[in-house]
Amino acid sequence: MNIENSVRKIFAQLKQVKDPEIPVLNVVEMGIVREVNFVDDKVEISITPTYSGCPAMKAIEDEIKKTLQAEGYSNIIINKIYSPPWTTEWITEEAKKKLKEYGIAPPEGIAEDDFLKDAIAKPVECPYCNSRQTQLTSQFGSTACKSLWVCQSCGQPFEHFKYI
Repeated sequence: MNIENSVRKIFAQLKQVKDPEIPVLNVVEMGIVREVNFVDDKVEISITPTYSGCPAMKAIEDEIKKTLQAEGYSNIIINKIYSPPWTTEWITEEAKKKLKEYGIAPPEGIAEDDFLKDAIAKPVECPYCNSRQTQLTSQFGSTACKSLWVCQSCGQPFEHFKYI
């Protein structure tokens, strides 16, 4: 098997590794897995944390190793890459759909110059009824990357994955 096929195979296997904080998403569609390389007899996986203090990274690393070991890979190196920093722009469109179906409003792109002005004031679309009649209730949800909102139309509380 050539290197390109081997890399594709590993990326396919890594799609089995779920984000422990959002179990409907895998680490590939989240944009956490950046690169797969073969160096001598080693498989090197480069990952970028969603933010530098993300508590899920150790669990993700362990699950990556476990998944690849189950496929017969024994010499696995995981490198954390902090530059460029992870951004929600790396989340695939399919993953954003999964977030919404799971009840979490996906991140919405905001132009850089408008970020500070709009990040708090801009209403987020409710993942349940699609209304923008929503209100921020807390800057932080179950994790630092999510905020808490409530929909004024359907009354449903929900989390929003912040645009980073």
